[in-house]
Amino acid sequence: MDVIGEFALIFAAIAAGGVLKGAIGAGAPILAVPVMAVFFDVRLAVAVMVIPNLLSNLWQAWHYREARLPVRFIGVFAAAGAAGAGVGSWLLATAPPDLLLVAVAAAVLAYIGFRMARPGWTLAYGTALRAVLPVGLAGGVMQGAIGLSAPVALTFMNAMKLERAVFVATISVYFAAMSAAQAPVLWAYGILDAQVAIYGVLALVPLFGAMPVGAWLARHLSRQVFDRVILGLLAVLALRMLWKALG
Repeated sequence: MDVIGEFALIFAAIAAGGVLKGAIGAGAPILAVPVMAVFFDVRLAVAVMVIPNLLSNLWQAWHYREARLPVRFIGVFAAAGAAGAGVGSWLLATAPPDLLLVAVAAAVLAYIGFRMARPGWTLAYGTALRAVLPVGLAGGVMQGAIGLSAPVALTFMNAMKLERAVFVATISVYFAAMSAAQAPVLWAYGILDAQVAIYGVLALVPLFGAMPVGAWLARHLSRQVFDRVILGLLAVLALRMLWKALG
């Protein structure tokens, strides 16, 4: 595939992630990473998302800064996520590509399964505060290794039943911290090089451009219908990744 074709596919994948981020305030990698992993490989998918994740989440964290959870919670969450992302980035650089692809597919299927099995699960703030360190660390390792912390982080945050502004403010700080930790490790391993960094910067256009589309869909489609469409798409992508890795 030529550079223009690669560029177009990466833009389409990140635009799909932007639709999801615009609708729920988080989760662009849930769509973008599996799409790119199907056509390229997990390492490129994770590396391309570092800069869009960092800058878009810094912007959201600032925009919703008045709505964040207490520093005691968000500080531990972000620090644990950053530490885990550093470890996960090392795994990304050293693990076999097919193993990484299977891990992405498994994480996506786990996310789908949990969303379907426990849609009404609720987590009290006190319980969440006690769990925030191991959850943040586990999500960070997954983010660094396969570019997807959603099966852990988004499930955890969704279960707290926070108001949208509080949810977006808190998860944005977490995602930004992980991206900041990923970048130097991936650069040192040569996974995030100058060309991939350029892709990442230019990918901000489809990401921010698609977010209003997601916001519009969130207003005009029921949450249940939107969730089913996203989960169905993710299931297809996960099965395609397993076919690619094991076929």
